[in-house]
Amino acid sequence: MINPVTRAARAMIGRASDKGRGADNSRGTDRQPVPDAGLILGALSMPVVLIDAENRFRYVNHAAEQFLGISAAQLAALRLTDLVPSDNPLFLLIDQVRNGEVTVSDHELTLDSPRLHKPGIAVQGSPLPEEPGAVLLVMQDASAARALDRQLAFRGAARSVSGMAAILAHEVKNPLSGIRGAAQLLESTVAPEDRELAVLIREEADRIRGLVDRMEIFGEKPIQRGAINIHRVLEHVRKLAQSGFAAHVRFQEVYDPSLPPVWGNRDQLVQVVLNLVKNATEAVTDAGETNPEIVLSTAYQHGMRLSVPGSTDRVELPLTVAVRDNGPGIPDDIRPHLFEPFVTSKAAGNGLGLSLVAKIMGDHGGLIEVDSRPGRTEFRLHLPMLSERDADAF
Repeated sequence: MINPVTRAARAMIGRASDKGRGADNSRGTDRQPVPDAGLILGALSMPVVLIDAENRFRYVNHAAEQFLGISAAQLAALRLTDLVPSDNPLFLLIDQVRNGEVTVSDHELTLDSPRLHKPGIAVQGSPLPEEPGAVLLVMQDASAARALDRQLAFRGAARSVSGMAAILAHEVKNPLSGIRGAAQLLESTVAPEDRELAVLIREEADRIRGLVDRMEIFGEKPIQRGAINIHRVLEHVRKLAQSGFAAHVRFQEVYDPSLPPVWGNRDQLVQVVLNLVKNATEAVTDAGETNPEIVLSTAYQHGMRLSVPGSTDRVELPLTVAVRDNGPGIPDDIRPHLFEPFVTSKAAGNGLGLSLVAKIMGDHGGLIEVDSRPGRTEFRLHLPMLSERDADAF
């Protein structure tokens, strides 16, 4: 069975051939007018690429231009091997399509080269009998779907921490206050040689209470939202960082000035961005980068939707905020569990910072993604914008 994308590509090639022969598809008693297949393919949100027998780019739709990061005019002068090494499994798929004249699908491919880095890509290749040797490639980036799955897991992990925090607050804080008070009284009554032990007990009680307080921020509480200028949030965090822990780091800002307001909580968004910037600073510092750099960027992106916690509503997430550093990257063994509580690569870390980030993003109905490799780690936040309904309520 021919899928609609392949059918549209065949129609586009067939129409071009007919024009070359001087045929007129708009008239005739036995043929219906052929829709403009190029417009159909161009409107698709998934990347569609048509290569000829010599692996030259014959056609790319708009989604493919964005996916590959190269315009159609530039791609017309390139071969696929100019973007992807010839030993990439993608070429095995293309050979199978040509030799068997059948549709072949493959998943979890990585298109990696100096010009391209796309992990976890699903590709379907289809032959076009009208054009011998030509292969139609339909690509799908599964990273967003995986991010959504991880987001659900992060929310579950955050709820587990919330439950633990509630138990600790109830079962630990009260006796801990008694222990601390008793130790404080002992400090003034015991002999000088024993006072050090009393101080130690008090300090440890304070440390445990501080840990419980940090875990309580995972509690399920409704957030107060408003119209937030995300650029002011980013500017505030940058000033905090450069006046303190990131004074030695060069910041670069790449903002979309036309970005509409975010529908969110300012203090919580400051906490999210501050956590990401602090982690980025520690990454470039610990690695001893000679030119440590953090890039803060914003953009408007269509096509991302997510459900709002505690509601049947679904919101658009067109606002993207990214924090990128030029550090060594995230270790492979930690990356799948990055947002889980108590997971950290830092010797003195408690592993709650990124869990809190994921929790806050979930409360906002947003999404967080990470893309990391040596020399480049980027966290992307997908946030809801202020809608007319929210503006009226606000």
